[in-house]
Amino acid sequence: MHEYGMCDGIVDAIQRRAAGRRVARVKVRVGVMHRIVEEAFQQAFAHAAEGTEANNAAVDIVIVPVKVACRSCGATFDSEDLAIACASCSGLDIDLAGGDELILESIEYDPASSDRA
Repeated sequence: MHEYGMCDGIVDAIQRRAAGRRVARVKVRVGVMHRIVEEAFQQAFAHAAEGTEANNAAVDIVIVPVKVACRSCGATFDSEDLAIACASCSGLDIDLAGGDELILESIEYDPASSDRA
């Protein structure tokens, strides 16, 4: 499960920013090209966060679509699936852009721990 590797990196980034403050919630943007399974991602995050400032933090996952451009008909669209054909003409000559993001978008700290930071 590649979700574990992703979550290890995310928790490392959280720890650098948290500086000892307890984390209540994080928001992560994940591109559809990563093909994550949300339940596996949640489990991987909980495992990676054990014993850190992010222990028991809630995780909000925002799936970022891939941008598709068809060379045959010129159609452009966003897809939350890995498109292999144009949604307009069913053409296979398509370009994909984006959808590969992995961004720690925000960290919400536990208000009780912010007084200590």
